[in-house]
Amino acid sequence: MSQPFGLRLADAMAQHGPLCLGIDPHSHLLQSWGLNDDPAGLETFSKTVVEAAATMVGVAALKPQVALYERFGAAGFAVLEDTLQFAHEANIVTIADAKRGDIGSTMDGYAQAWLADGSALAADAVTLSPYLGYESLRPAIDVAQAHNRGVFVLALTSNPEGASVQHVGASDDSVAKRIVDAAGADNAHADRLGSVGLVVGATAIDVTKTLNIDLARANAPILAPGYGSQGAQASDIRTGFGAAWPNVLVNSSRAILRAGPQVADLKASIAEAHKELNVS
Repeated sequence: MSQPFGLRLADAMAQHGPLCLGIDPHSHLLQSWGLNDDPAGLETFSKTVVEAAATMVGVAALKPQVALYERFGAAGFAVLEDTLQFAHEANIVTIADAKRGDIGSTMDGYAQAWLADGSALAADAVTLSPYLGYESLRPAIDVAQAHNRGVFVLALTSNPEGASVQHVGASDDSVAKRIVDAAGADNAHADRLGSVGLVVGATAIDVTKTLNIDLARANAPILAPGYGSQGAQASDIRTGFGAAWPNVLVNSSRAILRAGPQVADLKASIAEAHKELNVS
């Protein structure tokens, strides 16, 4: 990779808009596409999604959900490797949604798998869980920077249990604010957009005011799940993120994937989301 991840993502968003298409091969989606819930069905599903995204303007990044490949064991990981390679050949930014988090050499091992040149699982970026402490992620952040790749750190999630950890602390010292501020420090000298991103649920954005969190200041790409099937509307997302909106990568998965299995129908669904997200 010749450019830092943040710059490559910024270029992709400038060309395609803010849509990140999740590749979530749930059992019920495979079946609704007329596919078997097995590695062969997984492969057909994944390649079809990449094909739909690769042949049109509208998708800035693809985000395969690692757990839904991992459930098939080694065969599932083989499909994931091929999917990442297919997306790479199509010049689409990839984010492996693995939510890895550990310490020391173990964290470094995850980093080598998901972020190092030469690894068959290497994506352009990977999601990370910081709840062993933000600095526990340092091995992955260092490997990402060395290979011009990126990370997305869970900061504010919309699941009901998230608040019990992320909101702890005074308004100026919550766990979430510490994570956002630490990412901002790592992005302080980046051009245009940093390579240490944040995951902020589109349905959790209102709490940033309560916790005194300044997302724009972090200069971080922001991966925002919650659009589409989870209920967040495009206009609400733009308003909620405010000054940080230009940095927001809005994820949609099931709402678009339900349109399959025909590539033309997936393209139409992508185009509809693209239009909605790009209305100012």
